[in-house]
Amino acid sequence: MNNLFKALNDETRRKIIELLKEGDMDAGAIAAKFKISKPSISHHLDILNRADLITSEKKGQHIIYSLNISILEDLIRWILTLKK
Repeated sequence: MNNLFKALNDETRRKIIELLKEGDMDAGAIAAKFKISKPSISHHLDILNRADLITSEKKGQHIIYSLNISILEDLIRWILTLKK
């Protein structure tokens, strides 16, 4: 769970999650939405991937990233247990 909170702690990573909420994207399309370097975007994607917030699938020469909703649902369930 530490990886999850670390991943969510960064504004750029939260924006990437928001983008992927709209649909799957490759790294180039994600990078085009930001004014930071492609290696920085790759670093953010790696952190999101290690936290299981996104998944990746190689399609030809591209890697397509998708949002992993189930990990967010698990987080919400855990947070709700704190309320009880």
